[in-house]
Amino acid sequence: MPRSPLLTSAIPLTGWAQDRLDRLAGLVPSAALPEAGALLGERAASQGFSVPARISCHGGCRFYRARDGWVALNLARRADRDLLPALFSSDSVIDLDAAFAAIAQDEAVARGRLLGMAIAGLSESPVSPALAVTARGPVRGAPARRPRVLDLTALWAGPLAGRLLHLCGAHVTRVVSAGREDPLEDSDPVHFASLAAGKASCRLDLRTGEGRAQLASLIARSDIVIEAARPRALRQLGFDADQLVREHPGLVWLTITGHGIAAEAGNWVGFGDDTAVAGGLSARLLAATGQVGFVGDAIADPLSGILAAQTAMACHRRGEAARIVLSMSASVALAIAEDRTLTRDLVAWGKRVGRPLVAPAVPC
Repeated sequence: MPRSPLLTSAIPLTGWAQDRLDRLAGLVPSAALPEAGALLGERAASQGFSVPARISCHGGCRFYRARDGWVALNLARRADRDLLPALFSSDSVIDLDAAFAAIAQDEAVARGRLLGMAIAGLSESPVSPALAVTARGPVRGAPARRPRVLDLTALWAGPLAGRLLHLCGAHVTRVVSAGREDPLEDSDPVHFASLAAGKASCRLDLRTGEGRAQLASLIARSDIVIEAARPRALRQLGFDADQLVREHPGLVWLTITGHGIAAEAGNWVGFGDDTAVAGGLSARLLAATGQVGFVGDAIADPLSGILAAQTAMACHRRGEAARIVLSMSASVALAIAEDRTLTRDLVAWGKRVGRPLVAPAVPC
């Protein structure tokens, strides 16, 4: 992932992301990491996206005015539209604007999450911390070799974490589960190739005992595991992440989630645009500019991927064994709390709606 020849149009929270990348580089001075602006604007550069308003860059997520506020609903998956009648307790839904106008924000969000939809309210706050340690295990001595990373994730945040760890010298193996291929490979092959570059690939059928045994063997040989499965899904496969950490000295197990795993939040679906809303970023845009809209391109994904890589490498270098749960919505909230130039950057962002999100660099 070389440094981009493109210059992002001041995507808010780029400074925070760069600080986290600098911390990661400080752990591995030999690492050649890309700049934060290139990561936050990478997909926008290849797709030619513009600075969004109430419809996300990719078009899958959109703001709707509810009876008492605003709701961001992500309809990125084909099956999501089949759930709309249940969301609004109606036989059919033709006009989404009218349907949302008749329902309260919190009611829409609660119903949507119960149905497995990626949805967020403009005024909500994260229910989990950005990083939560759920188990610790035996400490391992100083690393004697390059770390082995097992990447069980798809889409953007997890694969980016794995890619950054590869650039830090780790040997990364990407596991592809038969029947559950990464949808990004078909929808955005350029972005997929960038995230998968440098990784080994292993295809397993986790529906079989043999496939699960192969995965167990890979885990036993790994120093860092990155996954994004719901808690029940792991247990159904016969894997207890907390117990594995307690049994394997120095194993860092990173679980990337939309909203954490505590109580009901563990079953909430979240993608990069809606979890950024749940983290409070669009609320800050409204406060700074008076505009309702999205900030960045699925920005919770790259922010979470960067934080995940930095956190995992820091634990590995200390020899710690830990199971760490990352909440994408709370990661955005953390970035908001720590970024000193956010309001200024949001004002500038609001003035660029409709313009190219990524602009060609100007020669010196």
